[in-house]
Amino acid sequence: MTKGHLLTIEGIEGAGKSTHLDFIRQRLTAAGLSVLMTREPGGTPLGEEIRSLLLRRRQGGMAVESELLLIFAARSEHLADVIRPALSAGHWVVSDRFVDASYAYQGGGRGMATARIATLESWLLESLRPSLTLLFDLPVAQALARVDQRSQAQGEQKDRFETEDTAFFERIRQSYLARAREQPERYRIIDARPAVAAVEEQLQQVLDEWLPQQLSQ
Repeated sequence: MTKGHLLTIEGIEGAGKSTHLDFIRQRLTAAGLSVLMTREPGGTPLGEEIRSLLLRRRQGGMAVESELLLIFAARSEHLADVIRPALSAGHWVVSDRFVDASYAYQGGGRGMATARIATLESWLLESLRPSLTLLFDLPVAQALARVDQRSQAQGEQKDRFETEDTAFFERIRQSYLARAREQPERYRIIDARPAVAAVEEQLQQVLDEWLPQQLSQ
């Protein structure tokens, strides 16, 4: 049985992560792998309820500590009910966001001390870490323009995070890029600026280079 691996997809709003999830799944499946797609916050019934709390716009806002702890509560359920069982069964798990998002959003964006996030990460994940993280990167102005277009096209209100200002997302982007520089063995940066086909070419190249190494172990 092939050893299970955890792959994570990261990036700011409008970076195009959701657009390319199916392509990533198809490439992994074509390699003969059993693939489970999931997301954070969410991935479980309780996690999805927490997700709705986190995304809902409310007059009183939310303390950053509450935001962080709610995300890790959803992550605890996600790990216990979905990720760990799937990895143990030899499946490859692809998660749309994971712990790096906490460092980027609550750490970089909200200004939460990274030591607090690291404490929760160490306690909850123990030794588990993603084998590969694909970071979809593009300038904030372009990302937020995409968010505006999507919101208008779907006729939906922006969620609580999507209504944040440019400086918030710039801090998040820089936090992601800093983590990518610190952990080049895990991160692969995907230039999310061009059209879908060009982004898929980058993803194909990354997976073609990375997968054989993992399958040979």
